[in-house]
Amino acid sequence: MDEIRIITTSDGSHSLLNTALNETYHSIHGAIQESKYVFILHGLDHWLERNKKKEIKILEIGFGTGLNAFLTILHSIQSGVHMYYESWEVYPLEMDIVKQLNYPNVLGSPELFSSIQEASWDQAVAITPEFTLHKRKGDILIGPLEESLPFDLIYHDAFAPVKQPEMWTFEMLKKVTGSLAQAGIWITYCAKGQVKRDLKTLGLTVETLPGPPGKKEMIRASR
Repeated sequence: MDEIRIITTSDGSHSLLNTALNETYHSIHGAIQESKYVFILHGLDHWLERNKKKEIKILEIGFGTGLNAFLTILHSIQSGVHMYYESWEVYPLEMDIVKQLNYPNVLGSPELFSSIQEASWDQAVAITPEFTLHKRKGDILIGPLEESLPFDLIYHDAFAPVKQPEMWTFEMLKKVTGSLAQAGIWITYCAKGQVKRDLKTLGLTVETLPGPPGKKEMIRASR
């Protein structure tokens, strides 16, 4: 893919630049740093602390580089929490790009990272006894979610609204948040006012949290 280029972010971890959109997959201030802060600390850790459970179902919007899935499975191994992780991606990356990413060099567990990337699409794969990955290729707005409902936690990690507006419409947010369990949490790096208003209209409690380095704010919403 000529429009995809590997870049090194400020924390030393890789991200990708989509030159057609002029948009990076992660923060230039630190890819791993951002994902840990937004999705693990304020998403996964928050849900586990609030619910005190050892099982969780996670939905990710935008598999991308697989970084969020990698950080989540590492968390699963450390915490002993059983996880079902479903991730939707319209444009999966080619393996020659993925194999150049330095996440295993930074975080360790190269075999685990390879297992995540090489897992078949459109079927549930047990990566470890505690972690089942279901990568779905396609548009979540028209794809079926019913077989996996409900989700305890949603990582909304599409490109920014200005670059990929179709992933942040009211219809998209309605479908995605409609899959949340009663105590479910929706988390994103985005802080756009319209997204907050739409989430409130959909009946969620919306929090504006301090953002990761380089970003002032982010959103967490709960049912």
